[in-house]
Amino acid sequence: MPSLLSILTSLAWPIAITIAWLVGEFGQRWTGLPRISFYGLAGFALASTQLGVLPAPGTDDTMALLADVAFGLILFELGYRINLHWLRINPWIGVAGLVEALATFAAVYFVAVRFGTAQLTALMLAALSMATSPATVVRVINEQASSGQVTERALHLSALNCVLAVFAFNAVLGFWIFRTSEDLGDAIWSSLVVLAVSALAGALLGVAVPAVLRAIGNVRQDATVAFALAVILLVAVTYTVRLSPVVATLAFGLAARHRRVAFSQAQRNFGALGEILTVLLFVFAASTLDWRKVVAGAALALTLVAARLVTKTVGVMLFAHLSGVSWRKGALTGLALAPLSVFVIMLLEHARHTGLRVVDELLAMAAVTMLLEVFGPIIIQRALVWAREAPEKSHAP
Repeated sequence: MPSLLSILTSLAWPIAITIAWLVGEFGQRWTGLPRISFYGLAGFALASTQLGVLPAPGTDDTMALLADVAFGLILFELGYRINLHWLRINPWIGVAGLVEALATFAAVYFVAVRFGTAQLTALMLAALSMATSPATVVRVINEQASSGQVTERALHLSALNCVLAVFAFNAVLGFWIFRTSEDLGDAIWSSLVVLAVSALAGALLGVAVPAVLRAIGNVRQDATVAFALAVILLVAVTYTVRLSPVVATLAFGLAARHRRVAFSQAQRNFGALGEILTVLLFVFAASTLDWRKVVAGAALALTLVAARLVTKTVGVMLFAHLSGVSWRKGALTGLALAPLSVFVIMLLEHARHTGLRVVDELLAMAAVTMLLEVFGPIIIQRALVWAREAPEKSHAP
């Protein structure tokens, strides 16, 4: 007969997910703030280094894979909502995204070096800071039912930021591998080739799945299940062969959209499955953080968050008129790019999974992540409300 301890250990994740969901529901009802901020707080509180309810990071590959699946579903939806034709006819949106990402890289690198951070660690911090978490952006936009110029630009720029951040991070990792092993082939494989193969795998699935759906002859009814199963398969394969599930699932969604298969409004978040996996994702992400690392990197983290907010807001605002919106909406779009947490954690988990022990050097990023785990969703919610693209939702007293 199993002991009480083993029973409680096996129930840790279901209990944590249930607690986080309840905290999110009541927290949103009482405050009107996004549920995912409360999911993050619950996950952080229940982590092994805090209350000790959840196991230590890296000890449960099953939960890591499920979190990757949850992240993959969100990235697929983000990719599906990207309109390449819009970017072609309005290239200033892409220019704004490239400028704000590069400005963020430069600013964060400069700040990190000024704080005495080692060059390689500063480069990693800068690469990670370029990103905008698609999990937070997509979830808040869906929860707020927002629509408009700021909403669409935030979605497109977050996708661009993801690709640029993954590319930059893998380039830095390739440089790190080359410096430590002097193996040029391994360095190139760990950077450019992995990204190219991942994108190709996602694109091929984006062509194959719509073809199968058309062969079945019931595209609208079966599309959600087919896309969900395909994402699960794609994430499992990329996770196993150590490709990038981030790039693969984003490419899958992008290719599927342009194969003209309908993905209706009612299917956003992939229904109940997506809702449960979203709670798991944010709990898992926050549970990897250690309060001691958060405190140790707090001073640098606050400076990095401020620098990142300024560069992204100003970078997008500078091209607002050229891209067809007001300065105000440009600034609000830049502000909506604040979320970072889940993307960074999943990228670092992928690095850990490939055996690269570089995560422990990034103390400041733990603090940045925790700050934006809670405040990132709130910032984008406020930006959407101020842009009048989401209703100001009332809450219980």
